[in-house]
Amino acid sequence: MQYSEFVEVYESLAATTKKLEKTAILAGFLRNLHKKGKSEWIYLLRGKVLPDYDSREFGISDQLTLKVISSAFGIKTSDIQEKFRKIGDWGEIANFYVEKRKQNVLFSSKLSVEKVFHNLRAIVDIGGKGAVDKKLSFVSELITSASGKEAKYIIRTLLNDLRVGVADALLVDALDLAFFDSSYEMKAMLEEKFDLANDSALIFDASVKGGKELAKIDIEPGRPVKVMLAVKVETLEDGFRICGKPCAIEQKYDGFRMLINKKNEKITLFTRKLENVTAQFPDIVDAVRKYVKADSVILDSEVVGYDPKTKKYRPFEAISQRIKRKYEIGKLIDELPVEINVFDVIYYNGEGLINYKFKERRKIVEKIVREKELVIKPAVQIVTSSEKEAQAFYENALKMGEEGIMMKNLESPYKQGRKVGYMIKMKPSANDLDLVIVGAEYGTGKRAGWLTSYIVACKDGDNILEVGRVSSGLKEKEEEGTSYDEMTKLLIPLVVDKESNRVKVKPKIIVSVVYQNIQRSPSYSAGYALRFPRISHYRPDRNISDIATLKDIEIEVAKQRE
Repeated sequence: MQYSEFVEVYESLAATTKKLEKTAILAGFLRNLHKKGKSEWIYLLRGKVLPDYDSREFGISDQLTLKVISSAFGIKTSDIQEKFRKIGDWGEIANFYVEKRKQNVLFSSKLSVEKVFHNLRAIVDIGGKGAVDKKLSFVSELITSASGKEAKYIIRTLLNDLRVGVADALLVDALDLAFFDSSYEMKAMLEEKFDLANDSALIFDASVKGGKELAKIDIEPGRPVKVMLAVKVETLEDGFRICGKPCAIEQKYDGFRMLINKKNEKITLFTRKLENVTAQFPDIVDAVRKYVKADSVILDSEVVGYDPKTKKYRPFEAISQRIKRKYEIGKLIDELPVEINVFDVIYYNGEGLINYKFKERRKIVEKIVREKELVIKPAVQIVTSSEKEAQAFYENALKMGEEGIMMKNLESPYKQGRKVGYMIKMKPSANDLDLVIVGAEYGTGKRAGWLTSYIVACKDGDNILEVGRVSSGLKEKEEEGTSYDEMTKLLIPLVVDKESNRVKVKPKIIVSVVYQNIQRSPSYSAGYALRFPRISHYRPDRNISDIATLKDIEIEVAKQRE
């Protein structure tokens, strides 16, 4: 199969914004891919060569792209930079120079999908001394053998900027149309299996073979699932109305979600955004080996940091340092020890438990997790129908420094990747939203050299909509929490356009933002603006699917009118 066939579908997808047209284009291509290719090539439709749960990246920056284009075509970097300032798309830059070269030389090479996939996959695996030169060699080999449009999409893939709009929902619709004739029942199954497997190649391969094969896909330790999400409420009355009476009530810990996977002696740790953080938490691996009695298991938990001297819990901002750091792990374990609070189990000794009732899953948690103070324990829980008892539990959780409480339906299954009425969260009323940074501005004075003013955005379907600018909340010294310097280092590799002291960045960095209220505003694409916003947390454990939606914004605006 030639890579040009992928390019044709990329171009067709990019040329329309209509979902039905995109679905038809993709469905036709998937039928063709099934006949002529390998199931793993489906990753290329989303600019990847790995399943969603594998967090390894190409590691190709704008600067490396500049270097490889300069080297491959013998063009001065200053000339390329000048052209980029006009065009603003490295893919189009590669296209331009390939087409220019073709005018001067005989060109007949045809690039296969196999070759593209092989080289891109190799780039992911390269590390250690001389890694950059080796990666650039693989990239150069591809773009010097490619047509202009092929080079465009190879570069966009490497920069995680494919621009064809193949999100999960579109891929589900296309697979449903291609292999199940748009069956509502099969679409529901496809959505469920995507959340279970997080591997489009596995889903594609099973879909080709039919519904019975698709139904066989189940949870498997070592392959993360999307976690079940909670609905937010403001009163205990609403919590009981949604979860029923009696219900389970647990503390809402100010930590981060972790899925603990154990298969025989191999233990793998994933965040809610499917990022593998096993290397950052060897202390958790040791704790699971010592205190979890199971041959194979997947535990849903909240990991909380505490002060090694006072033994008091620390806020998320402190423990987030351990998610981000990949060096000096031993020192961090001493400075930021953690406690694992296990609140659910979805796989145990060869059996998936997502269809078990929550009260049954909780019994298994209590059976297999041996409590060790400040190391690991089942989440603190009561079961009650009493609002008075629930209120006392809630107030005690706040007194202990926790965020609030969780309320859970005792009869409910585990609905991965969904906000359903089986689990709610309640904390003191606060105006806060998780948003993504899409732009920034360099500071002045003592903040000169740092990006210190950030444009934040919500989502509306596949669209990212700006909803305000936030300039406060971060720290000037890293030891005090996430600093302006650290945020600048995170954002610089994501810059896609620069004008004067302002930059646009890829929507990757998630922050929690507190604000006074929301008002209508024509200045931002969402049509709203946050008033007096402040960043409360950088959220490395979350991704774009977790940010607030335009509907969430509108709900908050409606509340203000009440």
